[in-house]
Amino acid sequence: MTEQNEQPSKSAPADRAVDGPFDETEVNPVRPYIDLGGIKILPRDGLNLRLEVEEQTKRIVAVGLDYADSSLQVQPFAAPRSGGLWDETRVQLKDQVRSQGGRVEERDGPLGKELLAEVPATAAEGSGLRLARFVGVDGPRWFLRGVIGGAAASDLDAAAKVEDLFRSLVVVRGGAPMPPRDLIPLKMPASPGGA
Repeated sequence: MTEQNEQPSKSAPADRAVDGPFDETEVNPVRPYIDLGGIKILPRDGLNLRLEVEEQTKRIVAVGLDYADSSLQVQPFAAPRSGGLWDETRVQLKDQVRSQGGRVEERDGPLGKELLAEVPATAAEGSGLRLARFVGVDGPRWFLRGVIGGAAASDLDAAAKVEDLFRSLVVVRGGAPMPPRDLIPLKMPASPGGA
């Protein structure tokens, strides 16, 4: 338990600064990233990108990546300089999954603590439960959350490919002050071949 005035610790792989996910200050800016504002993605064969838009505000709220018969939804959030958000976020996610009638367990994964959940399927997916992995990494002044579905939720080979994809992401926090837990703004990528 943390005391009232203590910041929650950061939760990230020990090699995060070397193997990702990266802060924009930790990567070669010349590489051909797809720039989505708060996230940059290194293109790779077989990767399809979707932007998830909030209907009322038309704001991009998540990036969906389809790769290796799997899906990876990512969201970058502002975080305090000193503490992390993943420990607290895991507790909220566990409560949310259980309140929706799903099952969830916390385990140690390649990216640190993660949640393996059986969540109710959407109407488009049919009835029953679908498997999802919730992963999170606290970086310098940011927190990157991922939801892994499809083959990578249970197949080790697909999981390794999607974890590698997650670790290749670059978070662009920017210098503007932002309250912790605010979504770092995302944007449409420039046209193909653009910077």
